[in-house]
Amino acid sequence: MSFIEELEDLESAEDFLQYFELEYEQSVVHVNRLHILQRFHDYLQQAKESLPEEEVALKAVYSKLLQRAYQDFVESDAQTEKVFKVFNSGIGEAQTAFVSLSEIKT
Repeated sequence: MSFIEELEDLESAEDFLQYFELEYEQSVVHVNRLHILQRFHDYLQQAKESLPEEEVALKAVYSKLLQRAYQDFVESDAQTEKVFKVFNSGIGEAQTAFVSLSEIKT
């Protein structure tokens, strides 16, 4: 099975961290698992033009990027890191939407 095929079987942040044999704190992953995986994906997207073709080297790059994504949330938190759009609007900013009277149907 190829490296990429092996990755397709991984489902959780813990699966990825264990696959790459990275040490992690369960409490960090429990609170930030989706953020870690999204950040990992973002890092992979940023690096996609320069990823090596050889599997051993590719696996090393993936491992490094996953470690970096995990470390982001060891040193910070989801709200500060703003991985998802919901965190990109300022705290306390009023969210407004305009609905005209003609759009309201009873």
